[in-house]
Amino acid sequence: MSVAGRRGPTPLAAAVPAIYTAQLSRAKAGGGAMAVVATLQSVGIVVLLHGTGGTAAEESRATIVAGAALGVVAFLALNLLAQRFGALKSGGGLDYYGSLPIRPAAVVLGLSSGYVTFAIPGAVVTAAIGTALFDLPVTYGWMLLVTMLTSGITFSGIGALCGLMPSRPEIATLAGQLGFTLVLMLGVIPPASWPSVLRPVRAALPLTYDIDALAGALTSAPDWPGIAARLAGSAAFGACCLAVAARSYRNALDQ
Repeated sequence: MSVAGRRGPTPLAAAVPAIYTAQLSRAKAGGGAMAVVATLQSVGIVVLLHGTGGTAAEESRATIVAGAALGVVAFLALNLLAQRFGALKSGGGLDYYGSLPIRPAAVVLGLSSGYVTFAIPGAVVTAAIGTALFDLPVTYGWMLLVTMLTSGITFSGIGALCGLMPSRPEIATLAGQLGFTLVLMLGVIPPASWPSVLRPVRAALPLTYDIDALAGALTSAPDWPGIAARLAGSAAFGACCLAVAARSYRNALDQ
């Protein structure tokens, strides 16, 4: 029986901040370097696409900037988090957390929030450069913070699932890479450039909700009801993913 089983779990309100702080301290060096890589990658995409799509319609330009900015969140909270959980599962790290009096949800939330935090500066820098290059209005630029929160929930939930569900760490790494690539592709390619038969499919994917919400806020006439619906859908989907990831973590401990 685990320590958690003997003593009773620590409340989430206390356990999540403790794991979050420990994760930030542990990953400060490596996480900072990866955040720089993610930022440079997204800024490079913005600069490259400005050369080919700088005169596109406002909606398309806004989608490129939104996709690149939230691509930083996807790189860290989906791709790298999947690798982290995969390594913990294969290396016995989950057993260490399992010996502590904390709930699986606290572990998943604490680790996930740490990776999302590292993405904040890069997403802000990318959005600032993108809006300037593409001449987009910044009146509602504060929506970047809102979409970073909701996309952080969604992307970290998917990342945790990609890391905890596969039986081998190599599969977790591959799943994280594929998930990040899909987010980037869906994000930086404007909906108008997709074949008409695929546009409804793209719009229905939860991976695009936050990107489209931020893109809408970076236009001259935001559709606020549509933006709110996308944000709510993203948060609900991400919460479900995190709940399933917590169950997967518990199942991994029982194996």
